[in-house]
Amino acid sequence: MTQEERRTYLIDRLLKEQPRYCKIEIPGGEEERKALLRSLFNIRPPWPADAEFLKVQDDYLREETRLKGITDIKELEPVDEDIYIWQGDITTLRCDAIVNAANSQMLGCFIPCHGCIDNAIHTYAGIELRLECADIMERQGHEEETGGAKITPAFNLPCKYVIHTVGPIVTGALTEKDRRLLYSCYSSCLELAAEKGIESIAFCCISTGEFHFPNEEAAKIAVKAVREFRERFNGRMKVVFNVFKEKDLRIYRELFLKYT
Repeated sequence: MTQEERRTYLIDRLLKEQPRYCKIEIPGGEEERKALLRSLFNIRPPWPADAEFLKVQDDYLREETRLKGITDIKELEPVDEDIYIWQGDITTLRCDAIVNAANSQMLGCFIPCHGCIDNAIHTYAGIELRLECADIMERQGHEEETGGAKITPAFNLPCKYVIHTVGPIVTGALTEKDRRLLYSCYSSCLELAAEKGIESIAFCCISTGEFHFPNEEAAKIAVKAVREFRERFNGRMKVVFNVFKEKDLRIYRELFLKYT
């Protein structure tokens, strides 16, 4: 199958799976078809799928990621011992684990083509990730608490694992509780990673997007949590601070300039 044939196959299967969408016409343009497929992935409940669908999906998503370009952590230059700042798409980073800023339902973002990291990670990992998260949540029996961490396979992403954490939502002035909870997100992810023998981990800017945590304060907490973890455990885990916005890149660079 070509990439276009895979895309058409997946759209057709997903439209037929939910009768209310079966009358949607497949658009003619490539970008429009990509957006439709992503939307259908995003809104799909955590249902299993047959082997044929998964094979086509996996081939499609891995090729899409290859076309975007994969960055290996080995290619990055450290800003400190085993610490890196990298601006890019975290779904294209090859390392042991990436961190997902999840919501308390832990099922990924259901809003079609939404710009959050949760949406991107679930989209390019594939439908198996939502199913895996649903199984974890069913066994847990309640929503995920803020500041904890759960680990899943990464499925079609270039990394091996995804560590999911729910950051604090800031609704007014920043509080000490907000700070403690964000610190807990980082420390919980690091401790879980160490427990699982993970040697490299990439953090997104947890809570700074839809959850409105001030970017500079969030970066300070992130760096503090990583440094204190390394001191406590005397570990050599490689840590990537992944940023997308220029503002966050500047903030992290300035923070590490203060340490050198």
